Parts: sequence; C-alpha cells; structure tokens
Amino acid sequence: MDTTGIYILIIIGFATLVRSTFGFGGSLLSVPLLLLFVPITTAVPISVLTSTSIAALVSLQDRKNIEFQSVKWLVLFAGLGIPFGIGILQFASPTVLKFILGVLIISYCIFSFSGYQLPEMSKNNKKGLFFFGFLSGVTGGACGLNGPPLVIYGNLRRWNAIAFRASLQAYFLPISTITMIGYYLQGLWTPEITTYYLWSFPIVIPLMYLGRYINRTLKQETFLKYIYLGLTAVGSLLIYQSQVLY
Repeated sequence: MDTTGIYILIIIGFATLVRSTFGFGGSLLSVPLLLLFVPITTAVPISVLTSTSIAALVSLQDRKNIEFQSVKWLVLFAGLGIPFGIGILQFASPTVLKFILGVLIISYCIFSFSGYQLPEMSKNNKKGLFFFGFLSGVTGGACGLNGPPLVIYGNLRRWNAIAFRASLQAYFLPISTITMIGYYLQGLWTPEITTYYLWSFPIVIPLMYLGRYINRTLKQETFLKYIYLGLTAVGSLLIYQSQVLY
C-alpha cells in the first residue's frame, strides 16, 4: 500500500465514523478530501461503494425507526435523477465540478448554522418528495452527495434524530446500489476502486459500531458544529483549487 492508499484509508475511516454517528455526512467529508489525492472519477465511486456497506448494516440495526412511506418515494424519484448526475460526472470539467461541490458544501453549512426553520412539510407532499428526491439523485450521481437535499427534507418533515438516522440509511442503501451499477455500466467502477474498498472494509465495520456507540453518548449538536466548520474549510479549499473564479 502506497502513501495515497494510507490517506484514503484514513479519510474513509473518519467519514465512516461520522456517517455511523449521525446518519449522514460521510460523503460530504470523504469526497472533497479524497479529491486532494485522486481524481473525482475515483473519489466519488469509492465514497458511494463504502456508503453502500454502511447503509446496509445500519438499516438492518435500526429498521424499526425507518419512515418507509417517505423513503420509498425519495428512492423512486432519486433513481430518475441519478443518470443525469452520472452524465455530469463523465462530461463536465473537473475544475467546474470542484467549484460546484465547494459551493454546495458551504451552502449546506450556512443553512445548518443559520438555525432558520422552514415551514413543516406534510409526508404526503409529492411535489416536495419529487424535488428533493430528484435533486438528491443528481447530486449523488455527479458528486456522491445525496445527503444535503435529504437533510433539508428531513428538517422540513421535523424528523427526530432516531427516525432521521434510520430513514437516511434506508434511502442510501438502494440509491447507492443503483449508483454503483450505473458507474459499472459506464466503466467508472474500476479494479483500483475495488482494491481501495477492500483495503478499507476491515476498518469500516469497527468504526461503524463505534459511531453507533458515540451516537448514544455524545450530544449531537456540539459535534456537528465542529463538522460544519471543517466542511466549510474544505469547501473553501475546493473553490480555491477549481480556479473558476480566476
């Protein structure tokens, strides 16, 4: 294993811990950090493949707390958006994608820090389910970032922490699987990605259980504030690297 492989293991391990603790945020951390060492066509599939394993295990553990009625529609509409996202990943300029990714991350952090509460959304609001589900599919296919649209949807629905964590994993499982199939068909799932995944898997399992333990012992709000500060720094770095503004 070379130096790049070691950095990848560290990034995936930390992202796994965050994802298991809060139910989201893994790709928000892993993708931009992986981009510092590997191309976006490698970083995104690695993140999505790892997320698939985490989602499967967490969904099995917390299946009683899943909001199945909403999740099934979010998955359906996200499936429509994934092909658009994969097309963006294949044909868009890497510098433009870095800029867009940085803007998305910073926007998400600003929204989270603001504490602003949008009006509550009904669980039967199909327009809302379509908008956030489709947008999640596009951002997931292009950048591996399904999470931000879903976080906003969960806030609009006023999900509690338990339902939030469980429902997001139930969503990520089929969506991540569909996304990886799309990457395979487009030749983006390479042997290199499989190798990195197999290297990381032995550390993913214990860190996933550690995250579950932390979830039950630490205050979520305090920990999230530090994560958002770190994400803001990473998003700013991506925008700087993209050179779009110059």
